[in-house]
Amino acid sequence: MKSGKKRVNSKKGAVIALCVVLVLTILFGVLGFTGLKFPPKGLYKLLPWLPTSDSDNWPESLRLGLDLQGGMYVEYTAEEPDGFEGDFSDMLDRTIAVIQMRLTDGGHAEATVQRIDGANPGIRVEVPSKDTEAEQKENILALIGGTGKLEFKNPEGEVFMTGDMVQSATYYYSDGDHQIAFELTSKGAELFANETARSIGKQIAIYLDGEMLISPTVQSAITNGSGVINGLGSKERANRIATQIQSGALPLDLKQQKVDNVSATLGKDALSSSVTAAFIGILLIMALMIFRYRLNGVVASWALTIYIIILFFLIALLGVELTLPGLAGVVLGIGMAVDANVIIFERFNEEARKGKSARQAVRAGFKNALSAILDANVTTLIAAIVLLFFGTGSIQGFAKTLMLGVLVSMVSAVLVTRFLMNKFVTAGCEDMKYYVRLKADKEVAE
Repeated sequence: MKSGKKRVNSKKGAVIALCVVLVLTILFGVLGFTGLKFPPKGLYKLLPWLPTSDSDNWPESLRLGLDLQGGMYVEYTAEEPDGFEGDFSDMLDRTIAVIQMRLTDGGHAEATVQRIDGANPGIRVEVPSKDTEAEQKENILALIGGTGKLEFKNPEGEVFMTGDMVQSATYYYSDGDHQIAFELTSKGAELFANETARSIGKQIAIYLDGEMLISPTVQSAITNGSGVINGLGSKERANRIATQIQSGALPLDLKQQKVDNVSATLGKDALSSSVTAAFIGILLIMALMIFRYRLNGVVASWALTIYIIILFFLIALLGVELTLPGLAGVVLGIGMAVDANVIIFERFNEEARKGKSARQAVRAGFKNALSAILDANVTTLIAAIVLLFFGTGSIQGFAKTLMLGVLVSMVSAVLVTRFLMNKFVTAGCEDMKYYVRLKADKEVAE
């Protein structure tokens, strides 16, 4: 009696567990496609993170590369400034770091900056952007190539302080005006206090790269080491100037060689067709798995759905930039996940043909399949790591998505698929006809 009651309780527990996982899968699937806002007044917001074939409604949480979103690229040659001393290669790397920081601070964190080696060494910058209008283009070029040389001049036109004494420069909006608040170093604060004390009622001018930004009249001595630059016209200009001041001058002189736009329309077409092809391929795989492996095929399709939800959530969470090769890495990762399930189910069928029960077949099948799954995934993971460290640009995007896909596929196969198979067996699906055609196999053997 106790054994029978225990079996009934186990069956109920398994059914409840499967129902809970199903509800969570549907819930997170809906959230992945639609996102969810919680009251009051959108205080909390969960952004969509699953891809869609409608490129106009692509989730904001999934960053797109230049080849999918469109944008612009520009190439520069790097030259040594007058009086240059030091290692050119090191200065080129430092220039790349400054440009990357400028673009990140200027709202273009997805931009890539790469060095160009050869007879004429230089830098290539790629900035994905939906807006390729002339004004936006000029702002990006100014953000990249501006020297960021800030000078403070007294009424006599003499420079009494420079930008290297500015500790921080931050954009903010106040009273209908786009402004920059700056904080000075201790030395800068001392110089600024002395100059403003002796210039009350007179003007002090602030110049950036030889262009006067503002020439306010000093009302009183400013001794707290901070100030404001206002009247900058637009948010974009104020943001750009703040970033240039913050990053300082470029270590090397850059000469623009080539600048061009990448059509966003082509990017949308490639994105829509790629995602549509991926959806069709996944549905065909699921249908084939169900036809070939019956209930185990349902388990594989369910586990694959969970795999996709988790994979794209991690891509969005980690800020991995999706390029066309990156999407290829995602599809390859899905293939690896399916391959792991195929290995498991074939080992399961082998054990079933030996006359073992469903529970024994699950246990033995996973034990026999684990080494093959680990070998295949670890070797692919090593290849992805090599591409990540030694590749550049879109190759790295492929490596990142492939590496994430492989890691998630191992977790999906070892944990999710095994969990679902065990729960189905415990819930009462122990008859082998749900999994494999044993009678047909015996007839073939005879």
